[in-house]
Amino acid sequence: MATSDVTSTLPNSRTEPDGSAVIRVLSYNIRSMRDDEDALARVIRACEPDLVLVQEAPRFFRWRKHAARLAARTELVMLSGGAPASGPMLLCSLRATVERTEDVLLPRTPGLHQRGFATAVVRMGGARFGVLSCHLSLQAEERYAQGGMLLDRLAAMGVPHAIAGGDLNDRPDGRTFRRLAGELQDCWAVKPWGGEYTSTPDSPHQRIDAIFATEGIEVLGCGVPLDLPEADVRAATDHLPVLAALRVPAK
Repeated sequence: MATSDVTSTLPNSRTEPDGSAVIRVLSYNIRSMRDDEDALARVIRACEPDLVLVQEAPRFFRWRKHAARLAARTELVMLSGGAPASGPMLLCSLRATVERTEDVLLPRTPGLHQRGFATAVVRMGGARFGVLSCHLSLQAEERYAQGGMLLDRLAAMGVPHAIAGGDLNDRPDGRTFRRLAGELQDCWAVKPWGGEYTSTPDSPHQRIDAIFATEGIEVLGCGVPLDLPEADVRAATDHLPVLAALRVPAK
């Protein structure tokens, strides 16, 4: 299957005459690249993203080498995150002009995993916007607090528009998911495209991964690509990718 045929019903990246940017954003939990790296790279390339919001990026021994290899194999560059953000990572295409990046470690509950955010402010075309990748806690109270920290972080970025996404470890009817959807656009709910459920590839039955956008960003479509090779999707990792096409207004 040619890359151009995959996700062909979703708008392609472009800069509009008014300077607004149509961008493709992919959110994907890659389970520390412990599965089939060839399949993982093929899935990401097929989605033709401008930005990839990664969760469970390599973060231990030689993590930079592994992250660089993934970026090279997907024809992207590493933007921020990885070990300094305790797992979340951002990749981007050369279309992005990077203004700044910041890796954020969140308060840690004793006995639970360290969590963090990978963040950046970028420009594409005439649009300027913030980006945040997250992987929220399995523990309900900590997860809810982290949802509030995510909203606070977006508000503090000093940008007219922002996009956030990741593995929420929560479903749409959950308290944390509802907290985020109450302040941001849940892109799947606004403009569903493709499939809904993100876990697991062998038996999709729940939506625990999502992409959100601030008001003013137009959602052109969002969901799990259904026309990716099934063997690759199953072999790449234990989550399904979420892909969104968004139109970000010029500054």
